[in-house]
Amino acid sequence: MSRPDWIAADWGTSHLRVWAMQGGTVLDKAQSDAGMAKLGATQFEGALLDLIEPWLGDSALTVIACGMVGARQGWVEAPYGAIPTTPVADGLVQAPAIDPRLNVWVIPGLKQTAPADVMRGEETQIAGFLALNDGWDGVICLPGTHTKWAHVSAGEVVSFQTFMTGEQFALLTENSVLKHSIGTGWDDAAFKDALNDTMSRPERLAAYLFNLRARDLLEGFDADSARARLSGLLLGAELSAARPFWLGQNVAIIGDDTLARAYAMALDAQGVPALVADAARMTLAGLQAAYRTTKDS
Repeated sequence: MSRPDWIAADWGTSHLRVWAMQGGTVLDKAQSDAGMAKLGATQFEGALLDLIEPWLGDSALTVIACGMVGARQGWVEAPYGAIPTTPVADGLVQAPAIDPRLNVWVIPGLKQTAPADVMRGEETQIAGFLALNDGWDGVICLPGTHTKWAHVSAGEVVSFQTFMTGEQFALLTENSVLKHSIGTGWDDAAFKDALNDTMSRPERLAAYLFNLRARDLLEGFDADSARARLSGLLLGAELSAARPFWLGQNVAIIGDDTLARAYAMALDAQGVPALVADAARMTLAGLQAAYRTTKDS
């Protein structure tokens, strides 16, 4: 393999993913479970070297990293940039690497003061989407543990809001009474029915949730349908609250196949078509945009 020009790194809470890059071409890739949550302050450099050592030469190589590596508990804190701003703004922060072959730069997240909100990692995916869709204005939805809805105009993030829908789903399926009634499969019809229920009556969400357990006990409600219904209930409540973002807007979804499909199905049920973009591809494009800023400066 040719020696890369630079290295892209997506460093989240639970995983580290790296790509050996020559310009915009991927030469090689690797990943590990050395996420931020598993590392102490002095362990980040070693975790990175474990993956990229074969790609290094004698001289310093630039590494552009995004995600929780820039959190307060990460390798180096990359302070949030205030909106409105371009998603990958000036202010990349250099990590304190000891190995002279490493020149590591971390992308800062974004913050909103009213109402208070933050994102870290998603700004890079937004930057990648805008780099690949020049001149696009509208709302970008980034589904995940903490789903983001970001309003983008003239290349800047002007507002955003976070919903803990993914974390709520995990908590309910793993740590609540509902864990006894939820399966692992899926049912589109059950998902859509539940979505309509909370879109129409979001204030009844708590009652709808316990109904899942009651139906299991009294009717033997199908566990896979219950899982889809739980997802639809939570997502319906989110869409109801996020209506000012998606109503009458161009909408794009950046996510993995399964979750992006659920959000696209939910929006389609409201008459809102959405452009779906692959999260890994957008992350890499955003890291490449950030790398270009370091070259320009």
